[in-house]
Amino acid sequence: MSRELTNRVFSTATWFAAGLCGLVLFFMFAIITWNGIRAINFEFLFAASRNFGAAGGIFYQIIGSLLLILFAALICLPLALGTAIFKSEYLHNARVQKLCAILVYGLNGVPSVIFGIFGLIFFVNVLQTGVSWFVGSIILAIMMLPTVVLAAYHAINSVPEIYRESASALGLNRWQVIVKVLLPQATSGAISGLFLGLARAIGETAPIMFIATAFSGIDIPGSFLDPVTSLPTHILALAQQAVDARALENAWGASLVLISLVTVFSTLGLWGRMKLKTSSLR
Repeated sequence: MSRELTNRVFSTATWFAAGLCGLVLFFMFAIITWNGIRAINFEFLFAASRNFGAAGGIFYQIIGSLLLILFAALICLPLALGTAIFKSEYLHNARVQKLCAILVYGLNGVPSVIFGIFGLIFFVNVLQTGVSWFVGSIILAIMMLPTVVLAAYHAINSVPEIYRESASALGLNRWQVIVKVLLPQATSGAISGLFLGLARAIGETAPIMFIATAFSGIDIPGSFLDPVTSLPTHILALAQQAVDARALENAWGASLVLISLVTVFSTLGLWGRMKLKTSSLR
């Protein structure tokens, strides 16, 4: 087989795979939109749920989901920036660099349910925190950490070496070079990675189901140790009432709201990454 024919076959297979994935994604969005749009109205978005979610709205579920990921972002971002800068600027031993990369990629590959089990054992059982939304935020922050670290690390490495040399020639010490030159680039990269991490975290059920959320009877938490309700656990509870047509309609509506939030965070993350890539090429 000639090289030209091989390239054509490979190109065709790639386009077919991409088109198939896009078709599956479009089909999923279409089904959720078609079934969920009938439940979306002002009352559904701004009213409290009733009858274990079979009636009422999802206002407190939206608040709970946003609260979880907001504090997860506040916890994750400084840790990710520090880790990325340390890995890029202070780790010079090749073996330690390789070990650090293995740990980051390994953490990224841990199933989400394992994070939930860790939170249940360590925080709920050992530290006796009880079911707490703040513990859920900590677990989600740990789960997002590899994505944000890698985004910030690659952003730092995209800074041309001449920038570091020019800053040093102007009399800046190592810490000033990090703060003035590298940190802005790392922050922009970390924020783009953070949005992608949030897009994953807001849809997670397993890590928070037993450590941060309750299925009903919860409004806005009064302290860091109170539980919340969230969209993923609410959808799970409604799915178990599939024989109830009203509950099933609310489940589709909540799914549409959740997938819309995921789309918003994914779009922001991809936009930030493309903007960072464009600025690095200038």
